[in-house]
Amino acid sequence: MTKITDFKPAADKGFRGLRIAITGGTSGLGRALVRQFSAAGARVAFVARTADRVKQVAAETGAVGLVGDVGLKDDIYPLALQIAGTLGGLDLLINNASILGPVPLIPLADTDCEDLEQALAVNLVGPFRLTKALYGALASSAREGHGALVVNITSDAAVNAYPEWGAYGTSKAALAHMSAIWDAEAAPQGIRFLAVDPGDMDTAMHAAALPDTDPATLKRPEDAAAELIERIRAALADRQTALEAASA
Repeated sequence: MTKITDFKPAADKGFRGLRIAITGGTSGLGRALVRQFSAAGARVAFVARTADRVKQVAAETGAVGLVGDVGLKDDIYPLALQIAGTLGGLDLLINNASILGPVPLIPLADTDCEDLEQALAVNLVGPFRLTKALYGALASSAREGHGALVVNITSDAAVNAYPEWGAYGTSKAALAHMSAIWDAEAAPQGIRFLAVDPGDMDTAMHAAALPDTDPATLKRPEDAAAELIERIRAALADRQTALEAASA
């Protein structure tokens, strides 16, 4: 068991130099996170499926754009190698990419098995595989006294039984519980896991699910990203305090 006593959180000097990977980085919350972390001086690599959009966001932000689909097993290890190789390691992984499942939303009884499998592949198994593939890099980050934090983006659909949100809600509930288990198991290695619900946002995904919603009633992705970044900052600072207390 590795004892970690020299953790120095990015919060001490902003996020400059922090090595961050973000999935689903070309739209909504993911794109806002790429922009804000890059502006703060972090070293960011992001993943998305569409090459043209990856190229556009990379040009806008200076972040490293990687084309891949976290829902595809064969894409995971090449992505993990590119992330760790390009950034020279990894301090923070944000599993943000997700899909709704069938659109328009339908009851579970009418959901095809293949659609449920796809939602689970992207929203649950993809984050599991990518985290597992990058676990060594995260453990190394912890030993070096850096972040070693995994943030899994979940939803209130993970705890509330919304009719017709079955595929999405099931996958997010499983993601949240997996995060809690992994947080307990990874504590000896100094890796922390958080499951975070950013709230209802004005995104293309929300519009596809509930097209009649007034966008003015929804949170801007940029505001949700700023809130999440502060949550991350607090998590890093809390970890430093706990480690300093343990080594005193």
